[in-house]
Amino acid sequence: MIVIAIAEPLLSRILPPPLLAELRELDPVALVPSLGDTDSTLKTLAEAEILVTGWGSRLVDADVLAMAPRLRAVVHTAGSVRSVVTPEVYSRRVVVSSQAWANALPVAEYTLAIILLSAKGLLRMRDRYRKTLGKIDVQAELDGFGTYRVQVGIIGASTIGRRVIELLRPFDLNVELYDPTVSADEAAALGVRALSLDELMRTSRVVSLHAPLLPSTEGMIGAPQLAALPDGATLINTARGALVDEAALVRELASDRISAVLDVTWPEPPSADSLLWTLPNLFLTPHIAGSLGNELARMGASAVREVARICRGEALHHEVQADAYERLA
Repeated sequence: MIVIAIAEPLLSRILPPPLLAELRELDPVALVPSLGDTDSTLKTLAEAEILVTGWGSRLVDADVLAMAPRLRAVVHTAGSVRSVVTPEVYSRRVVVSSQAWANALPVAEYTLAIILLSAKGLLRMRDRYRKTLGKIDVQAELDGFGTYRVQVGIIGASTIGRRVIELLRPFDLNVELYDPTVSADEAAALGVRALSLDELMRTSRVVSLHAPLLPSTEGMIGAPQLAALPDGATLINTARGALVDEAALVRELASDRISAVLDVTWPEPPSADSLLWTLPNLFLTPHIAGSLGNELARMGASAVREVARICRGEALHHEVQADAYERLA
C-alpha cells in the first residue's frame, strides 16, 4: 500500500489528479495527512509499504516506524529529508528518496537571473535613475560593472550550487567556488577554481550562497566576510537566512557600499521593525526561488517515478544514503 502523508492544499498542487491516478495504478493508495494514532490511521499504517511525504509532513521517527512494520520506503516530494525522517529509518533499512534535484532547478534559475542582473548593476541603477530623473552618467556610475570576465563566487557545491555553476557556463564570467568539502581537483572538474572563503569574498563582484545550514555554517557570512566584499558587490542568499549575520549585513547595506538580494532571512519573514524592509539597495523576496505554482508538480512527478521504481524492484534515482543524511541542512 502507498500512504500519502500530505495535507491539502499542498496535496493537490504537488500531486494533481493525473499524478494521483498514476500512483493508484501502481498500488492501492491511502491518504493519511496527519499520521496520527487514530484507529483508522493505525490500521492504514500497518499495511503501508511506501510512504509519500511533503512539506509539513509529520516526522517519521521511532513511533511512526512502530506503527508501520511493513514500511520499506519513504519518498519525499520536496528537498531536505532531515525534517521528515530520523536516523531510525536507516536502522530499519527503509530507503529514502528526496526530490531535491527538482526543487533545485527553479532556485538555480532564479539565481542565474539575479547574478546577471546584479553584475549589470540593476540595484545600483534603479534608485539612482529615479532620484536623478534620468540625469545620470551611466558609464561613470557603472564603471567596473558588467558581465564580461566579472568574478562570481559560489559558496557551497550543493545540488543547487552545482546547477548554478552549470547554468553560468555559457557566459563570459569567471566562476569561483568555496566549499571546504570539495577538493581542487573536484572543483576543476566542475569548471571552477576552489578558493578560500576570505579570497572568494575579497575578489568577487557577485557572491551567491548555496551552503546548508549546519552548526558549522550558521553565521558563516559575518562582519569580516562582508567587509571584504569589493565596493559595489552584491550578496545573494537563496539558501538559509541564518547563514548570514543579519546585523552585520544591515550595517554594510546602510553604508550603501554593497547591495544584496535575499530570498531568505532569519527570522522569516523579518520582524516588522527590521531595516531589511526599507533599505533601498536590498531586493527582498518571500522565499520564492524554490518550487511554487506549477513547479510543484515537477517534484510530484519525480516522486511518482521513484515509487514506480520501488514497485518494480529497481534502484532509486534520488536515494538519500545514511552518510549523506548527516550532511543535510
